[in-house]
This record gives sequence, C-alpha cells and structure tokens, in this order.
Amino acid sequence: MSIISNSCLSQMRLFHFSPPRPHGKSFAHRSELKQAKRIVVKLGSAVVTRDECGLALGRLASIVEQVAMLQNEGREMMIVTSGAVAFGKQRLRHEILLSQSVRQALHSGQNQLKEMSVPVLEARACAAAGQSGLMALYEAMFTQYSTCTAQILVTNLDFHDEQKRRNLNSTLHELLRMNIVPIINTNDAVVPPPVPNSDLQGVNVISIKDNDSLAARLAVEMKADLLIALSDVEGLYDSPPGTDDAKLIDIFYPGDQQSITYGTKSRVGIGGMEAKVKAALWALQGGTSVVIANGTHPKVTGHVITDIVEGKKVGTFFSEVKPAGPSVEQQTEMARHAGRTLASLLPEQREEIICHLAELLTEKKDEILSANRKDMEMATALINRLSLSTAKLNSLAIGLRQLAVSSRDSVGRVLRRTRVANNLELEQITVPIGVLLVIFESRPDCLPQVSALAIASGNALLLKGGKEASNTNKILHQLTQEALSIHGVSDAIQLVSTREEVEDLCRLDKMIDLIIPRGSSQLVRNIQRAAKGVPVLGHSEGVCHVYIDSDASIDKAIDVVRDSKCDYPAACNAMETLLIHRDLLRTPIFDQIIDMLRNEQVKIHAGPRFASYLTFSPSEVKSLRTEYGDLECCIEVVDSLQEAVDHIHKYGSSHTDVIVTENEDTAEQFLQQVDSACVFWNSSSRFADGYRFGLGAEVGISTARIHARGPVGLEGLLTTKWVLRGEGHTVADFSEQGSMKYLHENIPVPHGSFN
Repeated sequence: MSIISNSCLSQMRLFHFSPPRPHGKSFAHRSELKQAKRIVVKLGSAVVTRDECGLALGRLASIVEQVAMLQNEGREMMIVTSGAVAFGKQRLRHEILLSQSVRQALHSGQNQLKEMSVPVLEARACAAAGQSGLMALYEAMFTQYSTCTAQILVTNLDFHDEQKRRNLNSTLHELLRMNIVPIINTNDAVVPPPVPNSDLQGVNVISIKDNDSLAARLAVEMKADLLIALSDVEGLYDSPPGTDDAKLIDIFYPGDQQSITYGTKSRVGIGGMEAKVKAALWALQGGTSVVIANGTHPKVTGHVITDIVEGKKVGTFFSEVKPAGPSVEQQTEMARHAGRTLASLLPEQREEIICHLAELLTEKKDEILSANRKDMEMATALINRLSLSTAKLNSLAIGLRQLAVSSRDSVGRVLRRTRVANNLELEQITVPIGVLLVIFESRPDCLPQVSALAIASGNALLLKGGKEASNTNKILHQLTQEALSIHGVSDAIQLVSTREEVEDLCRLDKMIDLIIPRGSSQLVRNIQRAAKGVPVLGHSEGVCHVYIDSDASIDKAIDVVRDSKCDYPAACNAMETLLIHRDLLRTPIFDQIIDMLRNEQVKIHAGPRFASYLTFSPSEVKSLRTEYGDLECCIEVVDSLQEAVDHIHKYGSSHTDVIVTENEDTAEQFLQQVDSACVFWNSSSRFADGYRFGLGAEVGISTARIHARGPVGLEGLLTTKWVLRGEGHTVADFSEQGSMKYLHENIPVPHGSFN
C-alpha cells in the first residue's frame, strides 16, 4: 500500500463526528439512505473517461462538487476511482507523438513529416504515467470546496496480508477522522493482469480484480453504510439495456440473479454488469447498502449522488428485505391490464360495480368507522378532513348511485359521425384516458369517490393516500376491489402501500397517463414541479372571492358570506377575500356583515384600501393572494364592478368567485367577465363541488384552461379516438388523377349512440 499525503493538510479542519451506526445490517428501504453516514462512491472507467484516452473533466467536476457537499454536511466520503490508465495513455501518446515529430525533423531536415503511428501502450506503464496526474486533478478540484484529499493505492496483498490489512484500515479511519476524503485505486502499475472469469468467493474473501470488487471489499472493510457504484447505464435491467423489452430494475434482491440476462461490458474498463452485481451482493451480505446508477448522463450527473443519498428513485437499489406485495411498477402494469378489461365491459356492468360499492359502504359501515377511529386516535392534525361518520357514508353512497346512472352514457359514446366519401365513414368516440394516478391527503372519503369515477369512465387507477388515513384507506380499497371482483377486474384499482415518495411516483411517465392531486396547495405545487412528461389535473390554490355589490340584498349577502366562509373553512371553495362596494361602507348591510363574521369568530385582515378608511383597523393583510384555509378572511373595498373584476383577475386563482346583487345587468356582466372555473350569482362559493353539481362525484377541481375545468367528474376523465371504416380506400384514390372525391357529410348521431 502506498499513500501520498495531500499538500492541503495544513488547511485541515477538524470536525466532531457522531459515531457511525452499528454495522452488520443494510438499509431495507431507499428512504433510509438519508441516514447513511459513511459512503463509498465508486467511479467506473466509463464515468471518469471521455473516450478510450482522456478524462471527462466536466463530469468529474460535478461529481467532486456533490462529494464535497456531502462531506461538508458531516458525512464521511471515500472515492474508489478508475481513470489512471486512460489518463496515462493520453499523456504517453502525446509524448510519443511529440518525440517522433522532433526526431523526424532532425533527421530529414525538412518540414514535411511522415505519417506517425503510436505503438500499443502497455496498461501498467500507462497507469504509472497517469496516476499522479489523476490525483493532482482530484486535489485541484476538491480544493475549490476547501476539502482535503489523500491518495491510497492498493493491491490484493493489502487485504489478504493481515498486517497490511490492519494498516490500511487504520490509515483510512485516521483520514476520515481528520475530515479528509481518501481517493483509492488499484495500483495498476504493479498488479498482474486481471483474470477475466475469476469469480468472487465467499463472505470473507473477495478477489480484487477490478474496481467493483475493490469498492465492495473496501466498503465492507470500513463498515460503510452505502456504496454508490456509478457506471454508464441507468442501473440493472432484466435483460441487456437497449433491447426492446429491457426494464430497469428499481430494487434487486439476493436470489433474483436467475431472472436477468447480462449484456456486454462497457467500452472501457475491465468489469461488466455481472461483476458489478456480484460485487454489490457481496457488499450487501457484508452489511453495506448498494445503489448502481448512471454517472454519465448529462441531465442527472450533476445531482445523481445527492439524489441517491436523499432516497430518490435513482438507479437500482440492492435490498435484503423483499416487500410482501408487488412493486408500484408491477401494480401499475396490473392496473393497466385489468383496466383494459374494465373499459371493454358493458355500461350496465360498470354501473353494477358502482352500485355494489355503494351498498358495501353502508353494509360495512361498522368496519369502516372502526378503522377510521384508529386513524383518528393517532392523528395530530386535520381531524375534520380525516373523520368519517354514518351520515358521510350515506351521502357517499347516494353520490355513487347518481354516478352509476350517468356511467351508462360514458365509454364508447359516439360524438360525431362523418361520411368522408362513399363507403368511408369516420366516427369520434369517447374512450378512457388510461392509467390515472390520484394522490390525496387526509380525506379517506376521496377513495370511493375517485374509484367510482374511474370505474364509470373505464380507467385504471393508482391511489396514493396519506399515511394518516392508512387504516381507513385500506378497508375502503378492499371494498372497492370486492365490488370490482363481480366482473373479474379487481386489479384495475390499486392502492400504493409501499414507501414510495410522491416525487418518485410522478416520474413514472411511461406508465401513468394523468396525475390528479387532491390536497393542500403545497402538495399540488410539489406534484406540478415533479411531474415531468405527465399531465397534472388540478389547482394549486383556492383564493375564492365574494363581491357584495351596491345593489345587494342584506339577507342574501349575510347568508352567502356566512356559508362561503364558515360552512367548511378548510375547503378549497371557501371564501378567502370579501370585496365590498365603497358605497356600502358605514351602512347597515356593512355593519351586519362585520357583526356576523365576528360572531362566527372569523379573524378579519384589512386590505390596503379598506385599512385606509378605518381609524383603528384590523391587522393589515400581508398578501391579497392568501388562502387561509381557516376562520380568517381578507376584506377589501372596490369602487365599481369593473374594479372588483380586475381585483379577482389579479389576485384570484381562477377557482370560484361570487357576486351578490339584485341588479341583473350587473350580475350578467360579472358572470361574463370573470374568467374563473366557477362563477356564481347570489349563491355560496361552497356549491363548487361535483356532488352538488349533480356529477355524483369529482376527482378534483381544475383551474387549468383545458377541456376539463371546474369540478371534474366523469366527462373530464374521458378522451376520444377516431374510428375510420372503409373498403380498401387509399389516399391515392383522392388525388387529382384518382377516381374518388371527398364528401365530408355530417351524419346525424341519435342520442345515446354507442360504438
């Protein structure tokens, strides 16, 4: 073993480290990787090198930045690196070409030089020439982050000789204690060539034949919590990457080796995926968790290491704990397959499933409420949203029966029929979207509502509920599957019970067709950010307004404001800002509204203009875009209808806005001009709800300017496809030389026509 001390030792900063966690058991779940204290990062040849000779400097710089950041967070980082041979080959080639050109110039005396060839370079010589330069590069990069490094070169003897092994172990521990990042490599200048097919042996013996086996041995020797092996593939696939059916394996368990086939090794390096898997399993058996991931992809290299440590779904995670149920990817495949069968059922069969679910909600109410009480006992917040009651279950059942009736007129409905030409007819028909992912917080009553909508529209459904309602969600999902089983499609609706992060679910862009978040504005915003490539249906905020016009009725104004704010303050359709016409200030209607709000214990925040009219005003509002979600609201003054409309457009969220007035012309102007999903006249904002609209249920309220806006029920979960029926027609038939002409005649579609 040789050690080259670093010149930055004089800059060394001593940190107090908490003792590492007890070693011997690897992490069972990705989410636990955040606890990793001691981490080994293995950089394969394909990661370090740009081509067969030369280093990928930009890639290395981003990796160094991540390692330095984790080191400065208090973790103990070690790097096992390749690249010395490639760097040395680059240097030696340059030197050989330079010396050849000089010799030719001296011997010929002319400027015309013959074409020069570079001899085959021996790997050990290249390693000897490249090792110092590689280390100097690492040192310069880490210095930018005030992080010290030290180089350690090892061979098999350093692990097999007991005294050398103890010395190596002691040196590494001392470097980590001094907050130095050890950079380890095999001493390729002296080691014999690797035996290509030699296998890894036993738990206590592993042959150091490449940097994969070196990293595994080192990780176990140093009792590392995590080994991150970076290569040029995304992770481990069930068949060689690049083949049509190859799928990335999210979690790999010991014993799964027989289910995969290995491809060829990378263009550089002496290992391959089979060697990586064997080394990873050896490290896992020794108590170190392992993730194999891509360190070369330009879009992820800059955060691949930190993403892994944060527990994100990157690469392949090796785990000894196999979950009892299927993975979320398997659940999605099961849902899609059963969903296609669900979509092909007769409308009467889907109606029967929904009606059976409605019956189960009332028949099994004792079991449901018992599970709900367990959740309530453990809950610390959002009690109202979490709570179920007999009345709520009865209301749910009524809504589901309404939906069952409307489901008859859903999938396969003919919207348009056109005679394109003689014997060539075109139809536009309704079809399911595909696989829906609905993520909801706290409210377990959402589960049967959304499930019924998915059944009615023939969509497969993946549900992710909040852990605070896990017991209630579990029983409701069981009842949903019981209802689906009467027509053999119980797998069409899946409840994700594994420890999947919401962000990871949003990345299933090849499996999910639409994401629908149901919860806080923060949840919706997080999902909208995380969902790249998958449409998101929903709204991030519910800043709803009630405008009291100068011609408003006192009684209607008081009733509408009270209900809009106080009926359910946490709802997204509750009033958050009360706009009052200036002419109503210091009038009986204004005084009675204020008295009512105070009696209801509503905390009032004054808008800037309202505050200017008062000598002693309530607390001035911090933002006119605030969604309070509680017994609080903002009051602001406007001079006219147009000013009220402008205020709503500027500060509202396009959710639900209300006018209270007896002037029909003013009301119609408001209804036409306000560009929100729901606009009401003399009605509470709380009516913005799928059940109250007669939709039976809703998956949520959309404020997006797309086909589904406002409360989204059955219609919003359908898309269309075009069906063309011909008799051997070709486009050439309709060319200038062709014998046919387009007719494009609309054919009347009788109500209730189905494909």
